[in-house]
Amino acid sequence: MPRSYRSRGRYLAYAVQGLILLNVGYSLWIWDIFLALVGMFGFFLTTVPYIVSRRAEICMPWEVNLLIALSLYLHVAGHISDYYVVFAPYYDKIAHFVSSITVSVLGFVLVLLVDRYSGLRLTRPMIVFFIVISTMGLGALWEIYEYLFDLIFATTLQHGLDDTMTDLIFDLFGAVIIAAVGNFYLRRLTKEEMTALFLKPGTKKEL
Repeated sequence: MPRSYRSRGRYLAYAVQGLILLNVGYSLWIWDIFLALVGMFGFFLTTVPYIVSRRAEICMPWEVNLLIALSLYLHVAGHISDYYVVFAPYYDKIAHFVSSITVSVLGFVLVLLVDRYSGLRLTRPMIVFFIVISTMGLGALWEIYEYLFDLIFATTLQHGLDDTMTDLIFDLFGAVIIAAVGNFYLRRLTKEEMTALFLKPGTKKEL
């Protein structure tokens, strides 16, 4: 891949991170400290891949970093800029879909790394199943979080059973798409070749 293409991709991820900081600045401007803290936490999560890359042999492609930043931006901006309300109900579904894509990709990377370093020797169907089930599990935990948040702080993150089930269906769509893409590539590349895409060059198999 040309270096200029990678550089443009990295800057695109940085730009989305900048949008998160702009939302944090807006929260401080209107003196909503809670939302500012939420935004800062979201921004911190976008830096985790870079921190991990410096301390470990893992090296995420810029596309994955962009997905992480975009999914967190959608949720942060949804709360701070009220996009969840302004563009209801479509914004919430888009945010869930993008987040499910991101979680599925991270789940795919995780299971490849676990397989490489643990010696589990997972089969392709097992990896595909893990992608779907882990994404749906995290999606369910997110719905529980929204329910408890509404219960404790009297907010309106959830809007009834239809809203919750639609969110989970969009989570499933994202998981199935990435599982299908993962299955496609695992038919054409070995697990070692796939895992190497997320590791620094020259990384040994042992931790």
